[in-house]
Amino acid sequence: MSLRALRTLVAIAQYGSFARAAEAVCLTQSAVSLHVRSLEEDFNAPLFDRTRRVPVLTDAGHRAVERAREILALYDGIAAELGEGGELAGRLRIGAIQTALAGTLPLALAALRQAHPRFRVQVFSGMSAELAIRLDAGELDAAVTTEPVKPFPSGLVSTPLYQEGFWIIGPPGLGSLDAKSLLQEYPFIRFDRRAWAGRTIDSELRRMRVRVQTDMELDSQEAIVKMVASGLGVAIVPLSSSELDRLSGLTCLPFAEPQQLRRVVMLEREDRPAGRLAAALAEAIRAQAGDEAIHEK
Repeated sequence: MSLRALRTLVAIAQYGSFARAAEAVCLTQSAVSLHVRSLEEDFNAPLFDRTRRVPVLTDAGHRAVERAREILALYDGIAAELGEGGELAGRLRIGAIQTALAGTLPLALAALRQAHPRFRVQVFSGMSAELAIRLDAGELDAAVTTEPVKPFPSGLVSTPLYQEGFWIIGPPGLGSLDAKSLLQEYPFIRFDRRAWAGRTIDSELRRMRVRVQTDMELDSQEAIVKMVASGLGVAIVPLSSSELDRLSGLTCLPFAEPQQLRRVVMLEREDRPAGRLAAALAEAIRAQAGDEAIHEK
């Protein structure tokens, strides 16, 4: 049994086919098949149901994938544990929401890379709910998400990073309207309700008994802002202070009274396989967030 074969098995489970897994691990499809056959011989059990056109894991295959992820997480963490002095070394698979990717995360990663040349990172984007599922499945070591909103996978823990306020944004020149009028009199561009931020907004609108006329429902905050800037409607989005400054040309009003806030957190599994790497990244993000950072007591 080899670590590379285990990585191949995990890739098949993640991508759903031998062909896509081969691309992900930079092997030929025949080499992927050989890895699977080798593992089946080692484990003395079939890992895939070969009577189907698409590879489907057997019960033994599911157990093998679960254990393979645990083994790989332990192996990938060795370099971090053996770093000399205060140096960080190893690989971190991090997921992140779009606002973090457009804000604090790139600066934090650049600072860590400069201070710790042996630190390596893979970054994946997605909505908070999606990233939580991937984290729970072992596909990520940690994720920068909004504070979890039920339902979400059990066995996850969060470390507060910084907070953002929810703002009603509209085209320029509408500052004379109050928040309720702005939301009810103009087409509403809704944040995707599959996202945790979208659920929070929808819940607060119901609590306020504000009825909106939804014209669009988008999962990209950047796209929502561009639609508003083009005069196509109003929206509610979470913004940091720096992001709010960049939208100074638009109409911006606090959402709800008191203003609705959200925490951005570092989400990890309870066993925290990334250890020092994730903790160091959390501190780097807080440093970049400045006044908006949330420090644990």
